[in-house]
Amino acid sequence: MIGRAFAEGLVGFITYLEGEKMASPCTVTAYRTDIEQFAAFVWERLGPTGGPADVDSWLVRRFLGRLNQLGQEKTSMGRKLAALRSFYRFLLREGQVTASPVAFITGPRRQKHLPRFLIYAEVEKLLAAPATTPLGLRDRAILETLYASGIRVSELVGLDKENLDLEAGYARVLGKGRRERIVPLGRQAVNANRDYLARGRPELARRRNPPELQALYLNHLGGRLTVRGVRERLSHYVEKAALSGGISPHTLRHCFATHLLERGADLRVVQELLGHINLTTTQIYTHISQARLREIYQHAHPRALLEQ
Repeated sequence: MIGRAFAEGLVGFITYLEGEKMASPCTVTAYRTDIEQFAAFVWERLGPTGGPADVDSWLVRRFLGRLNQLGQEKTSMGRKLAALRSFYRFLLREGQVTASPVAFITGPRRQKHLPRFLIYAEVEKLLAAPATTPLGLRDRAILETLYASGIRVSELVGLDKENLDLEAGYARVLGKGRRERIVPLGRQAVNANRDYLARGRPELARRRNPPELQALYLNHLGGRLTVRGVRERLSHYVEKAALSGGISPHTLRHCFATHLLERGADLRVVQELLGHINLTTTQIYTHISQARLREIYQHAHPRALLEQ
């Protein structure tokens, strides 16, 4: 249950996210859920008449304490706090509150986890796993594109045929915040997409009436492939290539960035290719590369070898 004032504020906030901020559907859904959870907590504490203007920083801290007691991950708690900050900034702009109770509350410190990535030999095994059937040609094109460009899986499934320029070896991608960028594909990804467009997509397109004309990657029924579909196919090939579990489409994005930096790519170039706004977001990959260098050093240098 949420109070009337929260419900009305939330309607305007969601409209703002979708219309002005051009937030992704995933972001909108997550923020809606977070605000509703907080509003239910306020209802529990202040009753049905309690609204956003009645909330103070003490109540927000009690909410975070409740989440901690429930065993919420720090990343999840941080996201909920970010949602509240954005919500109250909107309410301030609209004149619905006079102050933000979350303005000076810092989120819980998150532990730094280095993203998982595969060594190049493992990537090669994965990319070689698909067969030469129409679906296999599609899957090979997908895997090659993810690794060659470093795009997000949501960006991949949003690609239309017109977004590819195979002659130039580039793809036009619509990223977070509807920011457009151009990413290179590389020879292997270009060839894989050519094969798919020539021998795979026409067969898949015939399975739907009327056929899907725009989407680049089609599912087995001829419609646009979804994020879930990509995850399921990747899991299949991870098992087929006898790789350890826990590999997602985002893992290939990590591989893309890490392998570039290990081979001398400039950090700002990688930032641009990944579509990161802030360089600090990209810097996580420097830690991965340094960790990899330390590992190589420990195993290769005769004075660094650990005692057996």
